Amino acid sequence: MSEKTAVPFQGTPEQEAQLKEVIAKHRNQPGGLMPTLQEAQGIYGYLPIEVQTIIADGLGKSLSEVYGVATFYSQFSLTPKGKHRISVCLGTACYVKGSDKILEAVEAKLGIKSGECTADGLFSIDSCRCVGACGLAPVMMVDEDVYGKLTAEQVGKILDSYKD
Repeated sequence: MSEKTAVPFQGTPEQEAQLKEVIAKHRNQPGGLMPTLQEAQGIYGYLPIEVQTIIADGLGKSLSEVYGVATFYSQFSLTPKGKHRISVCLGTACYVKGSDKILEAVEAKLGIKSGECTADGLFSIDSCRCVGACGLAPVMMVDEDVYGKLTAEQVGKILDSYKD
């Protein structure tokens, strides 16, 4: 049931204590699974199988029910997000101007695919449909920074500037 991730789960005892408080708060509430998942993702940043298991046990639900809800709604992520979140626009204007090549260059540079996180937790990649900067196509965002009129050759230097 768990998605492949290069980053091992590293929850802290403090996070687990917070999660157990959240579970206790929603345990007897009708429809309590959704707010529990939302708050759990707020605590951990994503919903790894370890967290889903704690939620299932705490709410008296099956792991498959918890997993089913977590995978049905796009607001939930089963994979960790990097310190720097990269988003490559694949909307029509960007795609026509070569954003698929930008995404390929990012994936090649980092050695991961869209939806994944680097093993060191520094970068994660996602694609999106539009960032609202069509006049700058093709566009890539790193955190809140927007890079427009990109070429695949520029990707490496941009990403290198975010390394600690």
